[in-house]
Amino acid sequence: MNTKRLSAQLEKALSAQMNVEDLQSHVYLSYGIWASDEGYEGISNFLFRHAQEERNHAIKFMQYILNRGGKPKIESLPAPGKDPKNLTDCFNLVFKHEVDNTEKIYALVDMAFEEKDWATWNFLQWFVKEQIEEETLAMDLIDKLKIAGGDQASDESLFNLDKTLGSMPDEAELARNATAENP
Repeated sequence: MNTKRLSAQLEKALSAQMNVEDLQSHVYLSYGIWASDEGYEGISNFLFRHAQEERNHAIKFMQYILNRGGKPKIESLPAPGKDPKNLTDCFNLVFKHEVDNTEKIYALVDMAFEEKDWATWNFLQWFVKEQIEEETLAMDLIDKLKIAGGDQASDESLFNLDKTLGSMPDEAELARNATAENP
């Protein structure tokens, strides 16, 4: 009896996204290594924690595919790319990676909708919400660096930013959680 509950096309696409999430983890690791090498231990720690979160996303995709009777396929990953030029470049690259990932998630949602695979569509809603958080978090990084003075920030401002990001929670506040008492 065939117990597979995913189309071949959706199984392949979900598997590809699992590999994208794994690549994202490597990208954040590489940025964390760069930040550590530049002396930004707090930012490095933040990026390393985020790398683990991305790895966890890959595992969610893997487990979902397995739970639906499919078999995820691990692909070789390209190298993460060049080191950022500076913190502005690093944070802009983080934002770009998140926007690109959001577009990939939306394409999966569209595919699940077209196939009327409501279980997969429902599973992907968690990632839609997660990408709102991820993009918000990346925008917050960019804003915090701008407030500190951007590439012309003083050593003291960069020290404080590094310290703040090192202890900052990894999850951004979501608009859906906002109230008049908690904007």
